[in-house]
Amino acid sequence: MVITTDNSYPNNDPPSPCVGVCTINSQTQLCDGCLRTLDEIAAWWDYSPSEKKTVLDALANRLASLMAGTYFD
Repeated sequence: MVITTDNSYPNNDPPSPCVGVCTINSQTQLCDGCLRTLDEIAAWWDYSPSEKKTVLDALANRLASLMAGTYFD
């Protein structure tokens, strides 16, 4: 999975982090593909570019926590 918070998006609008693996993990309640919550997935197209960047930053932190085994701490 590639997660970026690069500020060079066209029109300053980050693309969706969806990778086409749309399965909500019953333990984490996150999508196994993009690590977003159902609420984040549903609202993505209504988010402003700033809100999308905030979600992308959260995804990077979630991935780090999951990889370190500290997501539920």
